[in-house]
Amino acid sequence: MHDTRTRTIVREKYAVSYASAWVIASISSILSLVAVDAQGQALTADAAPKRAIEIVPRLSVSETWTDNARAGSVDKQFDLITAISPGILVRAESARLKGYLDYSINKINYSKNSSSDQSQNSLNAFGTLEAVDNLFFIDVSGNISQQSISAFGTQSAVDTSINLNQTEVSNYRLSPSFRGRLTDVANYEARWSRSIVGSKSDVRSGVGQTDWLLNLNGNTAVKGLAWSVDTSRQTVGFSEGRPTEADRAIVGMAYSLTPQLNINANRGFDSNNYSSLEKETQASSGVGFNWIPSGSTTVSGSMDQRSFGRMHSLNFDHRTGRTAWKITDSRSVATSPTQTALGSIGSIYDILYSQFATIEPNPGVRAQLVNAYLQTNNISPNSKVLTPYLISALTITRRQDVIFALLGARSTVTFIASQTRSQRLDSLSNSIDDYSSESSIEQRGLSINYSHRLTPEMTFSGLASWQKVNGVSAGAGESTGLVGFNLTKTLAKSSSVSAGFRRVNFSGVSDFSHEAAISINLNLLF
Repeated sequence: MHDTRTRTIVREKYAVSYASAWVIASISSILSLVAVDAQGQALTADAAPKRAIEIVPRLSVSETWTDNARAGSVDKQFDLITAISPGILVRAESARLKGYLDYSINKINYSKNSSSDQSQNSLNAFGTLEAVDNLFFIDVSGNISQQSISAFGTQSAVDTSINLNQTEVSNYRLSPSFRGRLTDVANYEARWSRSIVGSKSDVRSGVGQTDWLLNLNGNTAVKGLAWSVDTSRQTVGFSEGRPTEADRAIVGMAYSLTPQLNINANRGFDSNNYSSLEKETQASSGVGFNWIPSGSTTVSGSMDQRSFGRMHSLNFDHRTGRTAWKITDSRSVATSPTQTALGSIGSIYDILYSQFATIEPNPGVRAQLVNAYLQTNNISPNSKVLTPYLISALTITRRQDVIFALLGARSTVTFIASQTRSQRLDSLSNSIDDYSSESSIEQRGLSINYSHRLTPEMTFSGLASWQKVNGVSAGAGESTGLVGFNLTKTLAKSSSVSAGFRRVNFSGVSDFSHEAAISINLNLLF
């Protein structure tokens, strides 16, 4: 039994490494095709070539003096940390091909703790290729980031701290699909997806997930009334746990009450082995709506009664001339901590991208405007307040988020508040993670970022964040707080130099620690 389990883990790790190289190569190939296709279209449409692909190599070098190099350590130790981070950003868009890739490798050296020197990869990439016109599509995505192993261990405020509770997690997904129309009867989509999640930690499980989906939808003779049929199959395998399977088939109807308001309902069945050794089948049903009262406001929601409980999703998006709001509330099944990160540059980027719609309707030009705005105001596009942690079995998570941005002539304020409450769904799994000892885990956090342009070339920014995790037992809980300030000076060719200060406080069940650090960063764009 032990040898079998060992071979499973080894296969999972080799699969993750192979998937890592394969997906990055696939995304790079798609971006190359994007460039060729887009440039060809530009030359055809106009005698002068247009910029169809953006490639930005970069190099970041930082020196940080800290009075506590080990995150959460009560016994403080001074250190000088050097980080060298070469990277590249590739963004391209055409009628048939779209792609985004942001990759960097961070070499971190500690003057007094050289045995802890490390290399960290960072990747956020996704691409879509329309391989056959209006028929065959290929979607790929990948993400590499630093995440917590346990929700109750020390949480790192920055990735350069020495933290045994932090590990590198990768998530890759390949999803080809056929999409089209069956004569004048219906639209169809047939999709297969394969995703692999792995980490450098040996104390948590790797995850492999396969999904099959078939959707048919069309209109009826009744004006405003539409129908749909969905069938799906999902298989999830944990290297340290048991595999689970879930089948679903639903029939839905949707009706447009007004051009702005659409309602829908569905009925079907679930078949899964989440709480039994063999699949059990039960009926399922759901309702939903989508309301767009104006071009600046969207409200949507859905509620589904599944065999394992009531799932729901509620979304509110609104923008004014100077503000942007996004409020979400959902309860859903999670197979990995990073699945929501795929296919998005970041929550702050998304809300600003929506805000800039009134300024620039062209998606490619708008993306450049958003990136220029973020860089000028020293704002991170993917800021988050809750640190993901590794799981080794299916969980159900209730998540609530409030994201707000205030854009002034020279000042910008972003605010994020998040809360999650999770519990294990697979009651038969004997895999080891935080849910082995805690039946429910709650995370709460908020982040406020203020940025002010002192001059066209100089920006002051301040960040305050806080997160807290609680378990059911009295001995499970901790909080982490961060306050930081930065002064950034823009140099030639959009490069910059910055100096900053941060203060981090960590409070556990029985101990308290803090860190103070001063850093200098040089960012070069080529």
